[in-house]
Amino acid sequence: MNRLEYFKNLLDKAPDNPMVHYSLAQEYYKVKDYENAIRHLEEYLRLQEDEGAAYRVLAKCYEEMGEFTKAIEVLEKGIEQALKFNHPSMAEEYRQWIEELRSMSF
Repeated sequence: MNRLEYFKNLLDKAPDNPMVHYSLAQEYYKVKDYENAIRHLEEYLRLQEDEGAAYRVLAKCYEEMGEFTKAIEVLEKGIEQALKFNHPSMAEEYRQWIEELRSMSF
């Protein structure tokens, strides 16, 4: 059983476990299934407040799909969370990324 199947089985047993959704999102991201990665990251964020790191993967999914505006929105929320949890270097990383995306999206 591969990791994706493993986490799918866990999800059947614990559909409201945020870490199962996060893990599934990571596995879907690895195989470039960005839509499923997004779906599980959004569910993870609905179930649990994140300190900012989940927004990196979520924004990357949108960036890979060419949805730069959506990626920027996600990163802006990631900045809020990073600052809330005292991760200023993460917030700065996201600010720089937003500038790069803005230059690509127009």
